[in-house]
Amino acid sequence: MTEFGEHYALRGGVSSVRSPDGKTSLLCDRYAETIGVLDDAALAILAALAERPHTPEELASPEGERLLRVLRDGGWLVLTVTSGGTDLYRMQPLRPPPVLGDPGDGEQRLSRFAVIRAGTDGMVVESPVAWCDVEVRDPAVLAEIGGYAGKPGVSAFPDGLRARLRRDLWWAGLLVDAGAENDLRTRQWSPHELWFHARSKRDERGQLGEGFAGTYWAKGIHDPLPARPEPYPGPAVALPEPDAEAMSRTDPGLTAVLARRSSVREHDDDHPLTVAQLGEFLHRCARVQGTAEADGVEHVRKPYPSGGASHELEVYPIVSTVDGVVPGMYHYDAFEHVLRPVACPGVPAVRRLVRHAQQAAGGLITVPQVVFVVSARVGRVMWKYERMAYALTLKHVGVLYQTMYCVATAMELAPCALGVAEPAAFAEASGRDPLAETAVGGFLLGTRR
Repeated sequence: MTEFGEHYALRGGVSSVRSPDGKTSLLCDRYAETIGVLDDAALAILAALAERPHTPEELASPEGERLLRVLRDGGWLVLTVTSGGTDLYRMQPLRPPPVLGDPGDGEQRLSRFAVIRAGTDGMVVESPVAWCDVEVRDPAVLAEIGGYAGKPGVSAFPDGLRARLRRDLWWAGLLVDAGAENDLRTRQWSPHELWFHARSKRDERGQLGEGFAGTYWAKGIHDPLPARPEPYPGPAVALPEPDAEAMSRTDPGLTAVLARRSSVREHDDDHPLTVAQLGEFLHRCARVQGTAEADGVEHVRKPYPSGGASHELEVYPIVSTVDGVVPGMYHYDAFEHVLRPVACPGVPAVRRLVRHAQQAAGGLITVPQVVFVVSARVGRVMWKYERMAYALTLKHVGVLYQTMYCVATAMELAPCALGVAEPAAFAEASGRDPLAETAVGGFLLGTRR
């Protein structure tokens, strides 16, 4: 393998505009940055970089070097390292890079947050703490990177190219000094949690060129999911609707409810929930209050808020002890305010859901009167939102939990939210495709002792 070269190109999706005062701004996704007044020579170089990659030698002029520095410092350039006319790897910026430094002679290791995945044209090495993704075009580069995760093997790279790769990985933040990630500040983050945090947020300058928020990326690809899921077959259990006037006379005020709200894990099985109480609870927490259509998308109104009025959450009560309801797993049809049977209580997956709920609530010995499994029909939010859709769903779970707590407290019932979900057991019990609808939360309800 011969020694290396490099070339630069303006990253994809970037456009430029000139203001009346002659200043040029670069735009990408929802972010823009002014890079100053450019003369005709610099504008020509900018246009050339947008058209095809250029080597530093091709840009070897005072105007080219100045513009290259501005674009590189702003995170607008893709750097590709080559050897013998073949692309080895490409540094695709997500945000402006730090100052290029020297990794020194110490030992470096692959960051514990680094992930290698398949890309559209090769493999991609990325990390939530890196300022760029490294897109690998040559398998030998991937083998070289893998050596930093354990005991290095025999390198196929000449010393100069190997040093260049090491420097670039260290500059990117994918290589770290040995022991650098052993401090408490870093160790408190598990890799998947830091990944989720980083990829579902937008920093001050944005993730350049990455789809984020309500982009409606799937519009024109497929239709949005209807607001109402396909009903489960079988005879439905009608739920009584509460008397609004009677509730208004007996309800405590919001301040009193919030002050008294607490998790209650023990139920009074001598006086269990009634079908009327279960119906009132679901009616006040999760019923559909109305629908509206805009631009071909069904929007829903429920008692709790939802981003884009998507309301992707569904509620599955697993009834163990409710006066007037046969034990089993049900789906709450929020449109018709009925329970539709899903599975019998003896189904192994249903038993697992109940057992896991008991464990999550602190190892309850008694079976909760009702376990609510909260699921998400993810297509309702993922059709519109990019990168932040699952984070948005978890926020919805939180506001549903608070609504359930407040209603249960007002009704003098025993509520308890669960911090875990059991997607595998839910998929088995419900028969739903786990990539289309998955468990995202759980909640216990019963009567107070």
